[in-house]
Amino acid sequence: MAIASPDPAFHVGRIDRRRDLGRRGEEAVAEWYARAGYEVLGRNWRCRDGEIDLVVVDPGGVLVFCEVKTRSSTAFGAPLDAVTAIKQKRLRRLAARWLSQVPSRGATMRPVRFDVAGVMEDHSGALLIEIVDDAF
Repeated sequence: MAIASPDPAFHVGRIDRRRDLGRRGEEAVAEWYARAGYEVLGRNWRCRDGEIDLVVVDPGGVLVFCEVKTRSSTAFGAPLDAVTAIKQKRLRRLAARWLSQVPSRGATMRPVRFDVAGVMEDHSGALLIEIVDDAF
């Protein structure tokens, strides 16, 4: 017995909504950092090995690489739980590549830390942000 595949437009709509939610989450976190006095140096920096969501400098001069995870529910776990040891290792490699490739106003001489931002969309569509400084 053949099973009819779901309407492709349904999947496209879900993917677009998920991408839009992810973009909204990253934008909200970037705004949070800017309001807290951080300088945003980069957003969605990509290379062949992956992507860094945010690169910021804190008010004390520490270079921060931030991984942002946004969710509309906890059905598949909390956003912060999605940053596994494998993802942490990849982000460290990406940060090293960023430091070697981006003219970053002396960033190689700055202390570095890795933050993780968890963003949840509540029932009204508002975004709730939790940032873990120096997460790993």
